[in-house]
Amino acid sequence: MKLYDGGRAPNPRRVKIYLAEKGLTVPMEQVDLGQMAHKSAEYTAINPIQQVPALQLDDGTIICESIAICRYFEALHPEPPLFGRNAKEAALVDMWQRRMEFRLLLQVAHVFRNSHPAMKEMEVPQVPAWAEANKPRVMEFLAVLDRELKDRPFIAGDRYTVADITGLVGIDFMKPAKLAVPDTMSNLKRWHAEVSARPSAKA
Repeated sequence: MKLYDGGRAPNPRRVKIYLAEKGLTVPMEQVDLGQMAHKSAEYTAINPIQQVPALQLDDGTIICESIAICRYFEALHPEPPLFGRNAKEAALVDMWQRRMEFRLLLQVAHVFRNSHPAMKEMEVPQVPAWAEANKPRVMEFLAVLDRELKDRPFIAGDRYTVADITGLVGIDFMKPAKLAVPDTMSNLKRWHAEVSARPSAKA
């Protein structure tokens, strides 16, 4: 088994935080995104979409997409449960995981990829207007999160889950995108400080 990793990029980081929460160690091979190694013929043969991470199983099977990789390990190592303990919890975790992915992480990525000078070679063409269009969408969703976190400790309920992992990575990704959580969002800031203090956040 081997995990093709992409350093501090958001999606590989999600998998590494998940593995750290599970106490699992998986052999890794670094894919140098700065050198465009994910575009190489060798890596394209592993993942034709040319994205990281990718998990290669011992039988040669390749699993791509961060949440798919996490679900694979969840089935093998169900404790501690990071996708919910029963049908209701699993549905709520999935609901919030999707929201964190599509309404936070993806929109922050649009801002970063279309505004940061370092992304010019990867995001062709860069569309600065699209970056600007997504900034208020990020803030609108952050306001929703702040209200939701008023009455519960974690994104999907009273337990830390994969939704918190995606949320943490999304909020942290705001820094290179030159975005920030407003000081008025005290519930969101409390949550972010607490999940950032978990040892897994250093993964």
